[in-house]
Amino acid sequence: MLQEKALALLKSGENVFLTGSAGTGKTYVLNQYINYLKDRKVAVATTASTGIAATHMNGMTIHSWAGIGVKEQLTGKQLASMKDKKYLRDHLEKTNVLIIDEISMLHKVQLNLVNEVLQFFRGNEKPFGGIQVVLCGDFFQLPPIGKPGEKSSEKFAFMSESWVSANFQIAYLTEQYRQEGGELNQILNEIRACQISQRSRQLLQQAQMNEFHKEQEPTKLYTHNYDVDNINYDYLSKLKSKSKSYTAETKGNEKLLMTLKNSVLASEELELKIGAKVMFVKNNSEKGYVNGTLGTVIGFNEDHIPSVKLFDGRTVYAHHESWGVMDDKGSVLASFSQIPLRLAWAITIHKCQGMTLDAAEIDLSKTFEKGQGYVGLSRLKKLENLKLIGFNDLSLEVDRLAFKADLRFQELSAQADIQNTNAELENNAINFIKKCGGLTNPNDIERNKKKIKEKKKEKKESTYEVTLEYMRQAMTLKEIAHERGMTTGTIAGHLIRLKKENPDFNFSQYKPKKTICDKVEIVYKMLPKGEPISTKNIYDQLEGKVTYDDIKLALAFVV
Repeated sequence: MLQEKALALLKSGENVFLTGSAGTGKTYVLNQYINYLKDRKVAVATTASTGIAATHMNGMTIHSWAGIGVKEQLTGKQLASMKDKKYLRDHLEKTNVLIIDEISMLHKVQLNLVNEVLQFFRGNEKPFGGIQVVLCGDFFQLPPIGKPGEKSSEKFAFMSESWVSANFQIAYLTEQYRQEGGELNQILNEIRACQISQRSRQLLQQAQMNEFHKEQEPTKLYTHNYDVDNINYDYLSKLKSKSKSYTAETKGNEKLLMTLKNSVLASEELELKIGAKVMFVKNNSEKGYVNGTLGTVIGFNEDHIPSVKLFDGRTVYAHHESWGVMDDKGSVLASFSQIPLRLAWAITIHKCQGMTLDAAEIDLSKTFEKGQGYVGLSRLKKLENLKLIGFNDLSLEVDRLAFKADLRFQELSAQADIQNTNAELENNAINFIKKCGGLTNPNDIERNKKKIKEKKKEKKESTYEVTLEYMRQAMTLKEIAHERGMTTGTIAGHLIRLKKENPDFNFSQYKPKKTICDKVEIVYKMLPKGEPISTKNIYDQLEGKVTYDDIKLALAFVV
C-alpha cells in the first residue's frame, strides 16, 4: 500500500495496523495523521512501547499513558483506584485517537490491559472503549521482553484477544525511502523472507573489508552495553582538548521525569571535547539535522554551544533542544532540555532502532536475539556505508511466527487497498471528525492551523529568566523548585549564572553560612585554572560534609 492510501485509511477512523519494512516511512505517515487531527482539534494520544520510541514521537510510553506501569493484571479495586486519579481521567476519557508506535515490543498482556483500562474508564465495552486505535511497527524488529522460556505466541501483540476483537485494518507500506542501494535492500528482504542466499552472505563477508575516509569515522553498533560504554569512554579520554560539561534542565512530574530521563537518547550529564564524535539525537529539519546525523565537535561559541561539522561538510550549532511528555491538549507534564548530542563512537543496536545512520561499523558476532541483525543493518541506506566486524547465524534470522504473520499482513493489506475506495474513505473521514467533535469547516481549520503555527513560533522564555522572576518575589529555593517542577539543586545551579548576569540584584538571601562559603572557596582556589568547575570534585574534597546544593549556592558568591 502506498503512503497516500494508508493515510486515507487512517483518516477514515478505522482501527489500523500500520506496518512495512524499515525505511518505508511509517513514522512519516503517523506524523502526517497526527498533524491532521490536531488541525481539526481532535484529541490524539501519541504513545509508544518504549521510552526511546516515545521521545521520537514527542509522546509518552503506553504504560504511563494507560496507568498500567509494569502490571500483568488489574483487579476491580485497582481500576477503581486508577479512576480516582484526575491526570488519568483527563486523557483516558477524552482521547479520540490512540497511537501506539513500535508495537513489536509491546507484550500482548500489556495490550490487553490497555483495552481493559479504556473500556473501564469510558464505560464502553467496545474494543478499546470505542476510540480509534492506530498501531505502528514491524514485527521483524526487536520483540517484547518476556518471561524466561516464553514462546513468541505468548508475547506478540497480534496474538492478543484485544487485537482480534479490534478488527484492525492492515496498511502495509511497500515503497522504500531509506535504502538506496539495491544490494542492501535485497539482503534485508531475504532476511524478512527467511531465505538468505549464498550471494548475500558473500556480500556481508565482503562488507568486513569496507574502509572509510578518516573524516568519515562511522558509528559503531554493538549488541551489548558494556562494549559501547567502554569504546566511548576510551575514545573521549584520548582527546587532549579541554572538556565541557552540560547538565540537563528538567521540570514536571517526578515519575514522568524518571521515565523521560531513561528514555531520551541525550544523557542527563554530557561531556564533550573538540574532536569528539557525536550524533544528533533529535530531529530538526530547520537546522538541517535528524536523529542519527553524525558529525565531529570542532569548537564552542561564547555561550559554550558546541559547533558540529557534519559529514556532508556543513557546520551547525547544537543548541539546546527539549523533549517533553504532553497530555492530549498539548500541555507539558514533564520536560527535559539538553544539548541534542551523545557520544557516537559507539551505540547499542537497541538504541539505534528508529534511526537512519550515514555510516556504521556493526558487530553482530554476539547477537543473542532474533531481529537484532535486521535492526542494525536496516539503519543504513546502502551496503557501501557498512563495515561489518562479524556476524553469527542468529543475526540473519527473524522470528518464524513473525514471518508467518507478516505474510498474512501483506494479504490483508492488499485486500484493504482494493476494498476501500478513495471516495468512501474521504466520506468516512468527514464523518469521523464530526463524531469526534472536531472541526470540519475549512475556514475554521485554517484558523486553527494558523494558531498552532503561531504558537510554535513564539519565543520560549529562558529557564533562567523564569527562575530570576521567582527570586524577585523573594521565594525560597524549595518554593521555586516546587513551583517549577525542578529539584532544588537545579535552581541552585541557576544562581551561579544569574548572579553573574545580574550584578545589581541582591541575591544575599540565598547565600549559605559563611563557614560553608569559606570551605568551598578554599577548595575552589585549589582547582586548576581554566578547568570546568566540578561540584563532585569539591564535594569529594570536602569529604561529603557540604551538600551539593550548598556547594552550588556558595560557588555563586565565590566564583
